[in-house]
Amino acid sequence: MVAARETTLQELLEGTKQYRVPLYQRTYSWDRKQLARLWEDVVQLAEDRAGHPNATHFIGSVVLAPSPGNGPTGVQDFLVVDGQQRLTTLTLLLCAIRDHRAETENNSRHRDRINDRYLINTYSPEPHRLKIVPTQADAAAYRACIDSSPQAGGADPVGAAYRYFAAQLVRVDDPDDDLDIERIENAVISGLALVSVTTHHGDNAHRIFESLNNTGLRLTQGDLLRNYLFMRMPTRGEQVYHSLWLPLQEQLSRENLEFLFWLDLVQRDARIKQTEIYAGQQARLDRLHTEAEIEEEVARFSRLGALLRLILEPSLEPDASVRSRLARLREWGSTTVSPLLLHLLDRREAGTASSEEIASAMLYVESFFVRRLLIGRATANLNRILLSIVTEMPGDVPVDQAVHKYLSAGRKHYASDEEVRRSLRTLPYYLNGRPNQRSLILRWLEETYASKEPVDLSTLTIEHVLPQTSTEDWQSMVSEELKPDESYEDVHKSLMHTLGNLTLTGYNAKLSNSAFPVKRELLATSGLSMNQEIAQNERWGPVEIQNRADSLADRISKTWPAPLADTAESSGTAWGLMNTVLAELPAGSWTTYGDLAAIVGSSPVAVGTRLASVKAPNAHRVLQSGGKVSPGFKWPEPDRDDDPRELLRAEGVEFDSYGRAAEAQRINLEELAQLVELEPVDPSVTLEPTDDQGVLKQRFLDQLKAYQPDEVVESTLRLLDTWSEMGGRPEFGTGRNETSCFLLSREKTEAGGNIWPATLYPSGKFEVVFQHLRSRAPFDDLTLRDELRKRLNQAPGVSIAAAKIELRPGFPLAVLADPAARKVVLETLVWFHAQARAGLGRQETNPTGPSTTAAV
Repeated sequence: MVAARETTLQELLEGTKQYRVPLYQRTYSWDRKQLARLWEDVVQLAEDRAGHPNATHFIGSVVLAPSPGNGPTGVQDFLVVDGQQRLTTLTLLLCAIRDHRAETENNSRHRDRINDRYLINTYSPEPHRLKIVPTQADAAAYRACIDSSPQAGGADPVGAAYRYFAAQLVRVDDPDDDLDIERIENAVISGLALVSVTTHHGDNAHRIFESLNNTGLRLTQGDLLRNYLFMRMPTRGEQVYHSLWLPLQEQLSRENLEFLFWLDLVQRDARIKQTEIYAGQQARLDRLHTEAEIEEEVARFSRLGALLRLILEPSLEPDASVRSRLARLREWGSTTVSPLLLHLLDRREAGTASSEEIASAMLYVESFFVRRLLIGRATANLNRILLSIVTEMPGDVPVDQAVHKYLSAGRKHYASDEEVRRSLRTLPYYLNGRPNQRSLILRWLEETYASKEPVDLSTLTIEHVLPQTSTEDWQSMVSEELKPDESYEDVHKSLMHTLGNLTLTGYNAKLSNSAFPVKRELLATSGLSMNQEIAQNERWGPVEIQNRADSLADRISKTWPAPLADTAESSGTAWGLMNTVLAELPAGSWTTYGDLAAIVGSSPVAVGTRLASVKAPNAHRVLQSGGKVSPGFKWPEPDRDDDPRELLRAEGVEFDSYGRAAEAQRINLEELAQLVELEPVDPSVTLEPTDDQGVLKQRFLDQLKAYQPDEVVESTLRLLDTWSEMGGRPEFGTGRNETSCFLLSREKTEAGGNIWPATLYPSGKFEVVFQHLRSRAPFDDLTLRDELRKRLNQAPGVSIAAAKIELRPGFPLAVLADPAARKVVLETLVWFHAQARAGLGRQETNPTGPSTTAAV
């Protein structure tokens, strides 16, 4: 017997209650993708409730069982049979809201109010103090967040979730809107709807848990919709099936057919999620009464299916200009533009738009994508903007003008020419967006030169002219242009990833860290016009890089239309991004003024001045490049004088006798980008098709020999041979600018999906992919990932900090040249492979990750 009812988080948590997660439940495992989905739902709900205060959003169910233990008088005890991931996440979000409001509004009442009502049973003894008690493995990290201790927001999944929400609150907090965070809090507390299912005493909670999570082959939402449609056509069904449905089904896969039904819905309501396809279509179709009306709907789906196929396969489009624009947007890889593309093609078919107009509209969308990436806002609110465009763009003007006007209006980060010019000089282009998108922009820029000798641009990779790894030659050249208050390290860091320093080549290994005269000679013989332009320079330093950035800004302005000047709003300053980055810094880590300045496109001095005068999250975690607290450090609060080193020590940062923080605990520039996912995380997309493995392997070997001394080459190859002998497989693919090697332990087709412990880069890094492993069984268990870290740290020359357990840290390939270190690394790989293979039979609860609308 069970009792089910709809409830809210407020109703679940208010009062003296405790929800304990049983030992048989898995540890906390929501990743950034699931957190982002919940956050988007919350922000959208907060906006909806501004106009409709009673609006709610259903996020799933929780299944509870009365606890077999007896709590103190007045405490209602429950076991969380199902839904612990959701409850844990929501209370971590409340912790982040509590801390953000207490800090930014300088009012401790928010801390006490949220604690007393939703997080803590204030007057209950310690075992019953927390309202949510997670599994033992998560208890310390969760308690640190609840208690706001120095360890709150560590590198574990619980800490990562807290830091994610803290960063998002910083990102959306509008200083001109005093109620925006309050609206978000209210949406979480009273707007998120759940179904609470409570079992009775005597029910077997573990058996209920098993039955809830048994999975089998289920009908897709597309299958359900098909069955519904033909149930509504008892006399015409067979004929309609053969004449309309079967051809539609033959040209679209099951996934794309379901995608079509979502595209149709989202053009009416941008809030519809792909998990709501069947319910949304059924509600719409229930309003139809005759077989003829249902048949018309099937005919409409058939027509839209033919248009979707053009989006998926642009080569089928007859008009050259439309075909080109569709192909370019397809290459860009954003599926959320598909509703707009379907709308545009449908408008053309209906005769209300011409091919010229819809091609022009697609150019504005392409410009929108490109300009956002160039200013470091590639993904900010992108899905919501694109999903709303069909329903919100003006309908009284030609379709291309309507698209341009909609994208230009409001704070959509459609960058002006001036914003692009400023960003090209300062922002680390190479750390923003997806790798294929960064390469695409460079390829498209090269195409604007209209060279008479076209080059196959698809085989080229991004090259840093001023190399990422410094040499004496480069330091000497760049230092000639330094200003009195500049250091080579800071200037190198601020310029190397900017667009002015990047180009495309097919011979990265030859260029490598070569001096500019060597690079210049090779670039001069390149078939690319942009490389020939670079080769016209006698030297390459700050002045030349900035000049090229300005030249590219002019070319970009002519190629991609700017937003309408009278409607566009500024995309903001670097300080919002800086605060977001700082909020994501894990406890037990630190970064430098130079790294922080490089990622936000500023200078170390400006960053230091800002942190000393304006409150920012975790500002005490920013140190000088040597790990010392800056002599000019001061808290922005005039009455605060505590030593930041003591606070850092309490958080887990180690200092030597000279007051220098441990280098291993430093979060560097690339790792800061990983923290805030300037480049979306999905390492598997870098794997190339198996058919190319012979070519890619040879390319990897060539690059390895070009970059590394003989002893490092030999030790690396010995490691790869041993990996193959133990049953692993080296898989070669494109990563960064070079051909990388993934140590595959499990294939994509095997249970649990592909998994690898590390990626090897010929330029010299053995990268440990914790960020990939956190979603791969059995290493989705933090304990196993930490065991991997500890085993590797036993090797001489390897020191990976606990704060980097969610990132992609590493050590130099040169470490492998030491036989003792190589022995430890190989023993660790043997252990990893055994764990990965042993996990094949493990049963997973929602192995692909729950959505916020599915039971967890």
